[in-house]
Amino acid sequence: MISVVLLGAGNVASHLYNAFKESEDVSIVQWYNRTLTTIASFTNEVEITNDLNSLKPADIYIIAVSDDSIAQLSKGLPFKDRLVVHTSGSVSIHDMDRKNRLGVFYPLQTFSKATELDFSNVPICIEIKEKQNLKILKNLANALGCTSYKIYTEQRQTLHLAAVFVNNFTNQMYRIAHEIGDAENVDFNILKPLILETAKKVQHISPYMAQTGPAKRNDKKTIKRHLKQIESDEHKKIYELLTNSIKKTHGQR
Repeated sequence: MISVVLLGAGNVASHLYNAFKESEDVSIVQWYNRTLTTIASFTNEVEITNDLNSLKPADIYIIAVSDDSIAQLSKGLPFKDRLVVHTSGSVSIHDMDRKNRLGVFYPLQTFSKATELDFSNVPICIEIKEKQNLKILKNLANALGCTSYKIYTEQRQTLHLAAVFVNNFTNQMYRIAHEIGDAENVDFNILKPLILETAKKVQHISPYMAQTGPAKRNDKKTIKRHLKQIESDEHKKIYELLTNSIKKTHGQR
C-alpha cells in the first residue's frame, strides 16, 4: 500500500484524489489545501488540513497546484528527506526545495472538475533525481492502471508544449467554430462526429497523412469564399495563418 498526501485542490488534484480513492493499492493519508472550504465536503472521506505543519508522514507528497505556486509550497514544507513530487508539465524539477527527495509525476491529460476521467487512459510521465525513487512512482502509476514513462525535463517540457497545440489550441478552434455556427443558428452537435473522427484518424495514421481540406488541395475559390464569410478580423487572421501553414506543409503555393 502506497501512502499519499495530496497538496492542492485544483483540477489535477481533484482527479488524482478520485483515482487514488478507487485504488486498492493507494492510501490517501491527508489532503492539504490553503483554503479549507474548497475540500470541506470531503471531511468524512479523508483528513483535511490547511496547516503545513500538521502534515502526516507518507510515502509520497504530491504537489498539485498552479505552476507559479509549486516552488513556494515546496519551500514551505516543514520536513526534509521525504519524496515530494509535482504534477506540472512545464516546471523544472529543480524549482522545488532540495531539502527533500524530488520527482515529477506528470499526468498528460486535460482535466476539468466537471468531467469524469478514466485514469487508465492517462499516461504518467515520471522524472526523478534519485534513481531509487523510480520504482515507487512507477508503482503509483500502476496502482492507477496507468502506463508510465521515464523522461527527463526537456522531454517533459516538449510534451507539454505539444500538448498545448493538440489540446488547448484545438479547443480554442472548437470555440471559434461554435461561435461561427451560432451566428447562423447552426447546432454545434452536428460537428461532433467530425471532431471524433478527426481524433480517431491520428490513432492509426500520421497527422500529415490525415490532413484534408481546401488548404491541402489549394482550393483557392473555397478559401476566398471562407475568408469573405468570416466576420471577425481575429478569426480571419487565424484562418489565414493555419491555411498558409497547411499549404506550406503540403507543398502548395
